[in-house]
Amino acid sequence: MQRLYAVGDIHGCLAKLRSLLAQCERDAAGAPMAFVFVGDYIDRGPDSRGVIETVMALQARLPGAVVTLMGNHEALALAAIDSGLNVGGWLLEGGDETLLSYGVSNVHELPTKTVAWLRSLRMMYDDGERLFVHAGVNPEKPLDAQDDMDVLWIREPFLSDGRDYGRLIVHGHTPTRNGKPDLRANRLNLDTGAVYGRALTAAVFVAGERRPAAFLQANG
Repeated sequence: MQRLYAVGDIHGCLAKLRSLLAQCERDAAGAPMAFVFVGDYIDRGPDSRGVIETVMALQARLPGAVVTLMGNHEALALAAIDSGLNVGGWLLEGGDETLLSYGVSNVHELPTKTVAWLRSLRMMYDDGERLFVHAGVNPEKPLDAQDDMDVLWIREPFLSDGRDYGRLIVHGHTPTRNGKPDLRANRLNLDTGAVYGRALTAAVFVAGERRPAAFLQANG
């Protein structure tokens, strides 16, 4: 039976990502694997380049089985690339660490392949049981009418809203303070603060079950 691993915000924490992927391999025990990454691969942590290259290598190894969503930090990086007016805002949010990991001093020196990958990221992914997004959804809008700003940036009123969306909303963006995933009746927050010294988390999903069967965590 295929196992789907949903991975929270990585923020350049390559060692934790490698450890978590190794745990996923062991958990799958040879069964087919699929992955959904909820965004924020870059910024703040020490090795954004290594994280992106690792995820790209996973995509190449498992073609069609790795979904990569855009986070607000990837959107900030693209805004910096596309408009010089936005560079400062990105750097303040940790973009300087991303540039350092690539050994460049200017956002326009990022590799063409990296920029193309950033532009390829999706805003959401619906597998019929769960809707995967970076930050959440606007509770006042249908799931098929969400705008990019909400799915990339929203916190409230989404985090406090208890309504049933017809899907489990799987997201990141808002770090949990206890380093544990936050599972509610209608949503699951997988940002467990990896870049702040806490764990990087993956939820394990199996066919026929909307809620996660288990969680895996890596501290390095």
